[in-house]
Order: sequence, then C-alpha cells, then structure tokens
Amino acid sequence: MGVFSKVHRYREGGEDVNVFNAETYGRPVNSLFTSTKVFSLHHHIDITDASGNVVYQAQSKMISLHDKTDIYRADGEFVAHIERKFFTLHERHFVTMRDGMRFELSNEIMHIIKDITNIVGLGWQLRGNLLGLNFELLDEEGNVIAVIGQKMFSIHDKYCIDIYQEEHEETVVAILVALQHMMRDRAAAASGGSGGGSSSGG
Repeated sequence: MGVFSKVHRYREGGEDVNVFNAETYGRPVNSLFTSTKVFSLHHHIDITDASGNVVYQAQSKMISLHDKTDIYRADGEFVAHIERKFFTLHERHFVTMRDGMRFELSNEIMHIIKDITNIVGLGWQLRGNLLGLNFELLDEEGNVIAVIGQKMFSIHDKYCIDIYQEEHEETVVAILVALQHMMRDRAAAASGGSGGGSSSGG
C-alpha cells in the first residue's frame, strides 16, 4: 500500500507510489530517486531507479561562480549542462540539453506559500508547496509531467520524482537537478551563507 500524505509526498525507493499522487494523476510510468554526496570535493548527485541502480549522475565544480553542472547517464553519455545566472533578482538557471535544446528556469520571487518557477523556452511551469516540499511540473497545457517530493531533515538532500510523461525523462532530470541547486542556494541564503558555496560545495 502506498504512502498517504497530501502534505508531504516523499518516499524511498522500493516503497509504493504516494496514494494522493496515484488518486490525483494515476500511477507514474517511472520513478527516480536522488541522493547528494555531501562530503565530496564536488557537489555530486546520484539519480537511481526504485531498485537503487544509478541511472544518471550530476557533477558540479567545487568552486564555480556560475555553479556549472553536467549530467550524464550511468554509461557516461552526456545529458545536459546547467549554469546559474549570477546577480539577478530572480533565481535563474540555464539548461542546455544534449540535442542543443535550451531553456531557462526563472523563479517568481513574490509568492509566499506557493513557489512558481517558469520553464522559459518550453512553456512549462514548476509549482511548489514550500511547506510540504512538494513540486508539480506541468506542461504548456497544464498536464502533469512529473511530481517531485523532497525528504525533510536529511543531510543527503534526497528527492523522489514520479514521471508521467516518459518521453521527457531526461529534461525532467535536468529540471530536478537545477531545482536541487536552487533549493540549496535558498537554504544557504536563509542561514546567512553564500549561495555559490552551497550549491558548489559538496
């Protein structure tokens, strides 16, 4: 039986899909899970399947003003490159996919409870619930592409993601990695630290 929580939808690999997600969107076609290695020389994210097998990896330079990150499949094939735009009122990250497709994550900073990030260039939108640490990725027609849940109180910065449009999996992974960097920057800023050090330091 799946986990039931409308507020917090994170689950571990091997656990059934969140019941609220299943009732609202149906069962996902695939689910992925992330864990950040916090004591490494680089900011490194492993993205695994439900069985714990690494499917993608993201690696960032330890010291990088623009927080440059590359994503690869487990076999070493390049997937995407991510850079943060520095000195801007909006949280903005630029993504270039393997096929040359480019888009930008631009956060709307005036929202209090609901966090909204526009995926400029795709027409998508990432809508977040900051209290429950849940995010819904919607396409240009408002259909759900993926649902993301972040684990509370974890030093390994864990996320789970249920994917409903399988053809967009690699794009969703790139957005997920950019989201993790945005959340870490925000946490560092809130604690008085430097955003650049939070995302680039392991």
